[in-house]
Amino acid sequence: LPLLDPSTLRRWSSFSYPELVKELCSVFISSTLIPRPELDNLVDRAFSRFRRKEVVHLSRLKNGLAVLELWHGATYAFKDLSLSCTGQFLQYFLQKKNKHVNILVGTSGDTGSAAIESVRGEENMDIFVLLPQGHCTRIQELQMTTVIEDNVHVFVADGNSDDVDQPIKELFADADFARRHNLMSLNSINWSRIMVQTAHYFYAYFQCAPSLEVTPLPTVEIVVPTGAGGNLS
Repeated sequence: LPLLDPSTLRRWSSFSYPELVKELCSVFISSTLIPRPELDNLVDRAFSRFRRKEVVHLSRLKNGLAVLELWHGATYAFKDLSLSCTGQFLQYFLQKKNKHVNILVGTSGDTGSAAIESVRGEENMDIFVLLPQGHCTRIQELQMTTVIEDNVHVFVADGNSDDVDQPIKELFADADFARRHNLMSLNSINWSRIMVQTAHYFYAYFQCAPSLEVTPLPTVEIVVPTGAGGNLS
């Protein structure tokens, strides 16, 4: 893991959220893998559909309490932030290698719609989503079932989100089948998602820290609301 010195943190503290995502991604993605101008362009494209220009927003309440708003993406889920970038990175590499992948997603709601939004209309990937009937909110069902792009395929399934995960796991367990059909997934355990989501914590820290001109740097307490840990990564 890379180490960041205090001078780097002080320099980053004035960055906007998209600028911070670009810097953090460049720490892990070498310029030989994605040249920096192209990396910047991919991140800009990923955030182009967010409802707020600054992408995320820190609402200050009282007594030093603040809430970092991560819900300004296309599906109102925090996963829009990381998956929008992941979709752009995927398309970049697939187009470069002239490859096509089939993405399998089992969902309890927000993962499915955010994954669909991140890849809809892209030529080098098709996404197949298993939607557990009656276990998602109405708006999530509509987000998934009203997309008209040809590369999006949504199927209603019996059972809950754990049940729909089982056939997906079986397909991936068949190594020959998975290789032959270029299978992949876009779930919470995804390095690209973790990489992009680290920006949440840096941005929140820079917004909330009283000053970065002291040694040691001040401590900020961050409370993460989470179900299965996906937002904690």
